[in-house]
Order: sequence, then structure tokens, then C-alpha cells
Amino acid sequence: MKTTLEDGVLTAYLEGEIDHDAAVNMRRQLDASVQTVKPRVLCLDFAGVGFMDSSGVGLVMGRYRMMKLLGGSLYVVRVPERIYRIFAMSGLEGLGVLR
Repeated sequence: MKTTLEDGVLTAYLEGEIDHDAAVNMRRQLDASVQTVKPRVLCLDFAGVGFMDSSGVGLVMGRYRMMKLLGGSLYVVRVPERIYRIFAMSGLEGLGVLR
């Protein structure tokens, strides 16, 4: 997973499949980056994600809570249609994080 930091926005470019094992690794990397950088906004770019199960929803929800505790925001961007449907069914649309 590649990350960039610009003007207080940490963008993580997620790739491949997000299942339980991949989500655990992504969670560790994201949490470490957020704790180190302390961004104003964490942006998760899903353009490179080909498959996702409910572990991906958990990954997003956990980062949402973490950023709220830190006084920041979470954005989820460039979500493929089939993955967007999973987010919509899970109620993530109601959080206002999908862009």
C-alpha cells in the first residue's frame, strides 16, 4: 500500500483484495501512519481494490472512529461500483465519508 501526505491529508492507495488477512495488514499500516503523521484527513483510495468482503467495511469503520477520536476526518474515494454497493448496504453512506 502506497501513501502520500500533502497539506495535512494522508492518502492511502489500497490495492488488490481486502479479505480478513489483508485487512489486518492494512489496519496495522494505516494505524502506524496515522499515529506518526497525525493527519487532518485520512483519505482511503479504493481505485485499486478488485474484491472486498465485510472485512473492508470493518477497516473503514475502525479508521473512521480513530480519525474522529483524533479530531480529524475520513474520506473514502474512487470506489468501484461493486464495492460501493457493499458500503451502501452496510450503512457507510450515512456517515458522509464516501466521496
